[in-house]
Amino acid sequence: MKNRTEDTLPESFRNFKVHFTVSAPGRINLIGEHTDYNDGFVLPTAIDKTIKLHFAANSTPYSCSIYSKTYGKSFSFDLRKIARSEEQWENYILGVINEIQKRGKYPEGFDCIIESDLPVGSGISSSAALESGMAFGLNELFGFDLSRKTIAELSRDAEHNYVGTKCGIMDQYASVLSKKDHLILLDCRSLEATYIPAKFKDHKLLLLNTMVSHSLASSEYNTRRKECEEAVYHINQLYPEVRSLRDVNLTRLAEFRNSLPEILYKRAHYVVSENERVLKAVEAISREDLDQFGLLMYNSHKGLRDKYEVSCEELDFLVDLTTEYKPVKGARMMGGGFGGCTINLIEEDAVEEFIEIASEAYQKQYNIKPEAIVVSPEQGTYFRKH
Repeated sequence: MKNRTEDTLPESFRNFKVHFTVSAPGRINLIGEHTDYNDGFVLPTAIDKTIKLHFAANSTPYSCSIYSKTYGKSFSFDLRKIARSEEQWENYILGVINEIQKRGKYPEGFDCIIESDLPVGSGISSSAALESGMAFGLNELFGFDLSRKTIAELSRDAEHNYVGTKCGIMDQYASVLSKKDHLILLDCRSLEATYIPAKFKDHKLLLLNTMVSHSLASSEYNTRRKECEEAVYHINQLYPEVRSLRDVNLTRLAEFRNSLPEILYKRAHYVVSENERVLKAVEAISREDLDQFGLLMYNSHKGLRDKYEVSCEELDFLVDLTTEYKPVKGARMMGGGFGGCTINLIEEDAVEEFIEIASEAYQKQYNIKPEAIVVSPEQGTYFRKH
C-alpha cells in the first residue's frame, strides 16, 4: 500500500467529483448478544448515525484511491493485486473487494472519500457499516445486481477473511436491511427476518459510551466462539443432531452439568438463556410491556458479565447506576464487550437528567467523560445521487 497521506486531502482528490453518496448506518442490538455466531436469535436495528461514502468512477481499469476524513489518511491500490494491509481499517475495504471478486464481479477504477459520525470502538458497528457501505456503493457504481442479503453476507465474510474477527451476520444484516421504526427479529441460522414495530411509547433508547476499549476485545471474541464450538462438540457426541447451541435448550444442557468443563457449561448456559430472552423480549415489546422488556435487558447483562465474562468494570458501573434510577426500564452492555456502550431504555422526560447524573458519577469514578447518544431505529443502507 503506497501513497498514504496524513491530515490533508491528498493531491489525487483535489478534482474529485462525487457521483453519489452511500449512507451506511451503525446498529444497536436491543437484546441477543453473542448469539448470532451460534445460529441464534438477535433483535437489532440500524440507527440514525451513519458512515458516508462518496463514490466516483475514475476512468482507469484498476487504480483506486480511498481517503478517510476520520483518520486523516489515504491509500491507493491496484484491483489486480488485492492483499491484506498492515493498517487494520484498510482491511475492511480490501476484504469487501476481495469478496466481490471471489463472487465473479470485478470493479474497475474508483475513488472514495469516507466520513463518519459513528464513534469507533463504541459497539455500534462502525466496521460493519464501513464494509456494507463499500459493498453497497460498488454494487451501485458498477451495476453488479447483488441483493441486500448478499451484500450483508459478503461484508461478514470480509471481516472473517481479512480482518480476522469471526463475527456473526447480525451487524452487517442490520446495517443493510433495517426498516425505519422497526426492530429485526433475525434468525441467524435461516436468515429469516421478522420486522417488529418499535413500540417504545414515551421512552427513548440512550447509549452511554464508556470511552474505553480494552485490548482483550477481538482476541476474546474469537475465544468465546471457540468455547461455544467445543461445548457443541461435547453435546454432539450424545446428541448427533446438535449442530450449534441453537439446537440445545436448558433442560438438555443440564444433562451435561457434570461432564462439560465448567467454563464451557457457563458459556453454553449464557447463549441458550439469551436465545430464550430474545423471544420473550419480542413478546414483551409486541404487547408494549416495557417493564418486562427492561428486566430481560438486565438479565442479559448479568449473563454477559457472569457467565460469558465479556463485560468490564466501566460497563458494569453504568448498568448498576441505572438500578437506582427509576425512569430507566432496562440497561445492559451492547456489542462484543470489554468496553463500548451500554444501551438504556429510558423515559423520554428523564433523558437529560440521567445523562447529567451518569456523566458526573462516571467522571468521578474513572476521570473520563462518557459520551451520550440518543438513537432511534432507522432504515438500512441507502444512497443518493448528486
